[in-house]
Amino acid sequence: MDISIQAAFAVLPILVAAVLLVGFRLPAKISMPIVFVVTALVALLVWEVTLNRVIASSIQGFLITIAVLWIIFGAILLLNTLKHSGAMTVIRSGFNGVSPDRRVQVIIIAWLFGSFIEGASGFGTPAAIAAPLLVAIGFPAMAAVMIGMMIQSTPVSFGAVGTPILIGINRGLDSEGIGATLSSIGSNWDVYLQVITSEVAIVHGIVGTLIPLVMIVMMTRFFGKKKSWTEGLNILPFAIFSGLAFTVPYALTGVFLGAEFPSLIGALVGLPIVTFAAKKKFLLPKSTWDFAPREEWPVEWVSKFEMKFDTLTDKAPMSLTKAWIPYLLVAAILVLTRVSSEAKAFVTSWVIPFKDILGEGLGYSITPLYLPGGILVFVSFVTYFFHKMKFKEMKSALSESSQVMLGAGFVLMFTIPLVRILINSGVNESGFDSMPVAMANFVANSVGEIYPVFAPMIGALGAFIAGSNTVSNMMLAQFQFGVANALGLSTAFMVALQAVGAAAGNMIAIHNVVAASATVGLLDKEGETLRKTIIPTLYYCLVAGILGLIGMYVIGLTDPLQG
Repeated sequence: MDISIQAAFAVLPILVAAVLLVGFRLPAKISMPIVFVVTALVALLVWEVTLNRVIASSIQGFLITIAVLWIIFGAILLLNTLKHSGAMTVIRSGFNGVSPDRRVQVIIIAWLFGSFIEGASGFGTPAAIAAPLLVAIGFPAMAAVMIGMMIQSTPVSFGAVGTPILIGINRGLDSEGIGATLSSIGSNWDVYLQVITSEVAIVHGIVGTLIPLVMIVMMTRFFGKKKSWTEGLNILPFAIFSGLAFTVPYALTGVFLGAEFPSLIGALVGLPIVTFAAKKKFLLPKSTWDFAPREEWPVEWVSKFEMKFDTLTDKAPMSLTKAWIPYLLVAAILVLTRVSSEAKAFVTSWVIPFKDILGEGLGYSITPLYLPGGILVFVSFVTYFFHKMKFKEMKSALSESSQVMLGAGFVLMFTIPLVRILINSGVNESGFDSMPVAMANFVANSVGEIYPVFAPMIGALGAFIAGSNTVSNMMLAQFQFGVANALGLSTAFMVALQAVGAAAGNMIAIHNVVAASATVGLLDKEGETLRKTIIPTLYYCLVAGILGLIGMYVIGLTDPLQG
């Protein structure tokens, strides 16, 4: 079968999802079961994947869904615990104390605090934590989800202490074969991986500096009373300053220290600098921006979950430090369990393994304590004692959190299994590459020497399908390496462009949108979110692609494999 026909069939599930979610604006609970059936039929009838493998892939997807729902539940439980303890009222007042301007709050909560959580945890955790926190301090639920998705861009390549690079690229490339070539010219695999890491950090550092501004103008345009881009651009100097406060230490860390800490250090340096600047009104416009009064919001912006924040527990006031300690404890435990080998060994000691599902060589292991959900649940119960809550308050938090999770569970039970069918379709009786690689092959064969501009888009496509930068890198890094080799271009830089695009693709990954929406109780509006987040995704991929062309053909970056 011709590669163009392969690509047409491979892209069919994505097109169906786009038409149903974005075109017809159907809720994901209707769209994704249909897309699941389409994906399974393409796999069975065109790719000739065995029925046994399709079922095994679906089971694998269901197991991953359980892990994702565990994270969602933990994030919602912590938020509800803080609501009933009275801490959320204090946190809301604290942000107003730094600045009542919603544009500044977006930068501090989403861009900086969210990037720190991404650096520590990954797994979509920043959106799961930041989106409900934004709702709690007065943001429309839909705006919070959009902003929460946009966190998942610049910091993602170095999320979960560098997992997308250290695991995604390591497992995605033929490290043994490349390492042997490097050894023959007096180099080694670690040097090559560090070159990729440095180039990822630099490209992100350039493109990501504008993300705080993009977040703000998207918010003022789609959720402001005047629907104005200009109201966002009014804060341009402060937004650029906030972008640089993160991206400069982030890029320097990537270049000089490696893949583990750029997002963590970028946020730890940027957060106090930007918070201090906001308090001093440094570079801030004289006018303060806020949403229209709540009663004027369109009904689709609001969720039942959001309404509950109008009845935040009226308790004796606690200090701002005491209110924030649960979130600080989450961050500390996340970092400790990712950096300390002893702590990591402890939380990974409880493993629920599923190996060789239906004899297909597919598996998945659930580690309840290591996953962010376990940490969030643990901190929720610590908060129960630390904030001296009543039993009925904790019971209410548990009940509300369980209810919110049900809708997301149904949608994700179809979304993640269909993703696994796509990814696992490379084992078949037709001899075709997997569906994502077939799409990538078509693009590479069609564009020739200007391919570097498309490399980030291929990475984003992988993340859109898989909902993961790491999985996109594992799936497509070797493909990107091969294209660069064939064109006589820098293989390291091409793989770096893959990693950057895969980070950006998280902004439009359907199951990430569903998960983020669930944390604020805003299901059935996934298409509306995707219509918005495609804008920053295109910005990220296009600018990264242009930098790819400049790096390859203007600067003439050399390939480490050539000595």
